[in-house]
Amino acid sequence: MKNLFTFCLPLLLCCACIGQGALEKEGPGGVPEPEVAHGMIVLGDQLEDPYSVENMSKALAALYPTKADRVVLPATDLYVRFLPADDLQLRLLRELGIELTDHPVDYEIVREGDWYHDPGVPEDRITWQYAVVPKDFQFPSKVRYELLDECYIPDAASTKADGVDWAAVEREAFLQTGNGALLAAATKAESSSAKPQGRITIVDAGLGVTEGVKGVRVSCNTFVKFAHAFTDEEGCYAMSKSFASQPRYRLVFQNSAGFEIGFNLLLTPASVSTLGKGEATGLDAEITQDSERKLFSRCVVNNAGYDFYQRCRKADPSVKTPPSNLRIWLFQRLSTGCAMMMQQGVLFEELGVKKLLGEYADLLKTFLPDLTIGLKGLDSYHDIYAQALHEFAHASHFMLAGSDYWEHYARFVVKSFVTSGFVTYGMGTEEDHGYCEVGEMWAYFCQTMLCRERYGSDNPAYGLNHWFRPQIFLMLEERGLGPEKIFQVLSSDVSDREVLQKKLKSYYPEYKSVINQAFARYN
Repeated sequence: MKNLFTFCLPLLLCCACIGQGALEKEGPGGVPEPEVAHGMIVLGDQLEDPYSVENMSKALAALYPTKADRVVLPATDLYVRFLPADDLQLRLLRELGIELTDHPVDYEIVREGDWYHDPGVPEDRITWQYAVVPKDFQFPSKVRYELLDECYIPDAASTKADGVDWAAVEREAFLQTGNGALLAAATKAESSSAKPQGRITIVDAGLGVTEGVKGVRVSCNTFVKFAHAFTDEEGCYAMSKSFASQPRYRLVFQNSAGFEIGFNLLLTPASVSTLGKGEATGLDAEITQDSERKLFSRCVVNNAGYDFYQRCRKADPSVKTPPSNLRIWLFQRLSTGCAMMMQQGVLFEELGVKKLLGEYADLLKTFLPDLTIGLKGLDSYHDIYAQALHEFAHASHFMLAGSDYWEHYARFVVKSFVTSGFVTYGMGTEEDHGYCEVGEMWAYFCQTMLCRERYGSDNPAYGLNHWFRPQIFLMLEERGLGPEKIFQVLSSDVSDREVLQKKLKSYYPEYKSVINQAFARYN
């Protein structure tokens, strides 16, 4: 994948538009605050899987010698790995609803990280994807796979079926395979197990509040036993499976609202922040500005996106939500952000991506971002949240204006960045400057409006020093022409300020004098 990354980073830089194994320590409220490891996972020795049919059968015989001959354990699941040849095969696997990991789950983890690439797979190809699938899983005919083990994973319904305490058998299998140190401490009985549940929170110091990390995917596993759940608006999650051992927890930044934050040092569908091992009862984590930087910024952008999507869905008449497959990349060392909507196909052909990469072009398109957010100099929840809102507003506008409009907008940004002395927005006189003008007016307006809703009316307005004038929309909002009404006119034909003014008056004749005043004042 490094070859793709080497190509992609300069591509994104030239498109940029300037906008605005884990250890634990105690957080402010006594809630564990994770210290997250990044980089490539380092694997140690292979461990014996307690959930294999063979090992679970041995454990059953040890605890219930008189029943072992009568209770034959069939495989409930298969531990497999896939080697997708291209993006279409990877997408097919993801659409089947199975949970994929890029590293084997039956190995000791010497050093935690957020990605792994098998040394036997070329760096510019997709690495092995590991999964646990039902025994009757229909394997896609064209995707290469290997069966690694047949497993017996007892579910909640079979905990004490047939007079067998399967939780006790599960614990015995851990002991017999040398994995007893991984077992959770029993409270009432040796067979105790629990369904993990907990709360993931983040502190917004600017407001002095602690809120949930919203709609993020919490995943945990012990060997081949996986469970996952999305957090609610309070950051609470609850798994449906019980664990007798200490699971390994991680946040997967695939949000239930419909977007993914997907950039590590490799191109990945959704970034992962590993939280380390926790109790079978669950793991709580409180994230603050002093937490690991990537974890904090991912969680803030996650919440900004969740809030933006919810705001769009509640608007009446509706402001369109961004695409349901929106992908976001975060850059810690850049102060630039852009909304090139490249996963949606914008500029993909024009920039020569397909010609340059050949057979790898479609693979890159799968991982390419729609939004990039530069985080250099943005340290607080407030600052990161505001910058993310700006880019989400662009994505919403794209859904109404369409790809043809966005081709003009993106082309203008690229051209002005290269030819105008790296002035991202140009000077306001270039060809097609109106596409940028309308788009940035809307994005800065939304950034200001939504930050004022969260942080108060004294929150500063954004984008006032540029040649375009978001003040026009701010004045219209103050006079009663709200964002839901303004958004309705931002279709593909509104390509400059003059067309915008005319269309606003045609849609809302009762506001004609206010519209003329606003455009005249900020001409």
